[in-house]
Amino acid sequence: MIDPAERWRRMLGPGMEKAAWAGLPSFADVAIVGAPFDELVSERPGARFGPRAIRSAAPTSSFHLEERVDWATELRVIDYGDAPVVPADPVGSLEMIEATVREVVAAGATPLVLGGDHSVTEANVRACAGDGPIGMLHFDAHTDTARELHGQRRSHGTPMYRLVDAGLVDPERYVQIGLRGWWPEAPDLAWQTQRGITSFYMHDLHRDGIDSILADAIGIIGSGPVFLTVDVDVLDPAFAPGTGTPEPGWMSSAELLRAGRVAARELSLVGADVVETLPLTVEDMTAVVANRVAAEILTRIAARSRAR
Repeated sequence: MIDPAERWRRMLGPGMEKAAWAGLPSFADVAIVGAPFDELVSERPGARFGPRAIRSAAPTSSFHLEERVDWATELRVIDYGDAPVVPADPVGSLEMIEATVREVVAAGATPLVLGGDHSVTEANVRACAGDGPIGMLHFDAHTDTARELHGQRRSHGTPMYRLVDAGLVDPERYVQIGLRGWWPEAPDLAWQTQRGITSFYMHDLHRDGIDSILADAIGIIGSGPVFLTVDVDVLDPAFAPGTGTPEPGWMSSAELLRAGRVAARELSLVGADVVETLPLTVEDMTAVVANRVAAEILTRIAARSRAR
């Protein structure tokens, strides 16, 4: 397995690091980064295997039938490998994920990060936001805005609280879509309301439809820089059983694929991630859906680039 973070030390010897002028080529439009990390989950582990499974689930073609766009032709996309995470060191691992994504941003490319549990989004946004704040479009069954989870400030249920609290995400340009189920509780929801975060629940999607919800979300987020984060548990387990905290109650893969396509077309993305894929089998359907979400994002970035 090729690991870009290790090749310099392997080839040059212990203690040797790559030169500052080497690394990710600046001519890349998009760089895929793996974040194989799941040390901060509250339920099922296994999302560390997500990046490899998502890559393996790629179709034989990059041509999108409906859009008539081939993202591999229109964009210069590279796979930058995985961030060098360390098992049992969540703080250090998140720092390495952030550092890897910062390399992509510094090279002028857009990072598309494959997780990993949702705690990696904090690292990804820190790398993309600069001095902040930026907007966020967040697809998830859960808000992930808890101040603490099981007494811990770092977890896959707290990254959005930490980002808003740090001033890196503008709460008035932050929209959540797909919420349902049994968590979080009233104090966390009250905090969201006080900050001006917009939440669309599954009953809103059932009533109004995905296109109407997306139009409202895009209007709220506006024209500034935006990070797109997709937790695959926004999907009903019928479509994506391989995730750490599955929540019945619907969102179809067709709706999510359309949402990813529209969001990448209409918003000024500075980065995106697809997280919480927990592959259950070698040919896991959740990994296939996660791969297609990433491909929809690439397709619309490509179409937008062509239109310039």
